[in-house]
Amino acid sequence: MKAPLIDPFARPITYLRVSVTDRCDFRCTYCMAEHMQFLPKRDLLTLEELDRLASAFVGLGVRKLRITGGEPLVRRDIMTFFRGISRHLGRGLDELTLTTNGSQLARFADQLADCGIRRINVSLDTLDAEKFARITRWGRLEQVLAGIGAATRAGIRVKINTVAIKGFNEDELFDLTAWCAAEGHDLTFIEIMPMGEMDDAERLGSYWPLADLRARLAERYDLTDLDQRTGGPARYVRLDQTGQTVGFITPLTHNFCESCNRVRVTCTGELYMCLGQEDRADLRAPLRASPDDAALQQAIRNAIARKPKGHDFDYSRGQVAGRVTRHMSHTGG
Repeated sequence: MKAPLIDPFARPITYLRVSVTDRCDFRCTYCMAEHMQFLPKRDLLTLEELDRLASAFVGLGVRKLRITGGEPLVRRDIMTFFRGISRHLGRGLDELTLTTNGSQLARFADQLADCGIRRINVSLDTLDAEKFARITRWGRLEQVLAGIGAATRAGIRVKINTVAIKGFNEDELFDLTAWCAAEGHDLTFIEIMPMGEMDDAERLGSYWPLADLRARLAERYDLTDLDQRTGGPARYVRLDQTGQTVGFITPLTHNFCESCNRVRVTCTGELYMCLGQEDRADLRAPLRASPDDAALQQAIRNAIARKPKGHDFDYSRGQVAGRVTRHMSHTGG
């Protein structure tokens, strides 16, 4: 039996996030520039190469595979990748899922369900159509809500991911919570991270600590802490009055690195061992050097041996520390 992937801090690596494209049909202000320079298509791994790369990780003990972007569903012929990689479900892979902006779900929800996808994350920061158009720059709320409805009808459970943005969606906290309860969606709030081109003053002005958000929720609901884990960094509570689950991803107010079990591969074959660090490993070269996976697997092991203890994100001193210059869309969330 192959030895599992264990990092230098004795953390098993069982969760891989694979970006299949850096392109997106939105231009969310905290994620990317309005006029992005996307990678030339020739620089991207083919869908067949992405399948082989993800399969190598499954062979090394990865149990959960999340497909990201950019927006993964805008990549041409992406369903051939989902249909192919789904062969690992029940054969080493426990879960295949994706994070999406929801814009293409109406087209693909049934096919995704047929591939064994039972749960997805949809990024949604507001239920106000005008505000939605403003923060996504190009998005239409109606299209996303239609996609969420299609996923639900296909039997896919939807978790809403909401970036907590001070001065933008603070006033929607209870509306978002109530809407998710009524629609049967779980809800996770995420602190805004120091990545990309947003200047420091704007980023600090947008930062809404989830400790404050949670305290506001507690003014209206009784919160019960849960031991629930879904393989990612969120910590969960139950709102006793509604029974719904609400998660908090808190890279700034409560560093979750001690339990990190995940790494990220970009659409060009770069392996990032930490979202908040710049160190990366080139997997494209060993992938293309030989049809045999021995060199690829060794490159993966060598990279995991360099996984850092954690990121350096910090706003606590009234300034941005631990900034990462690449856009979130490059790494894949």
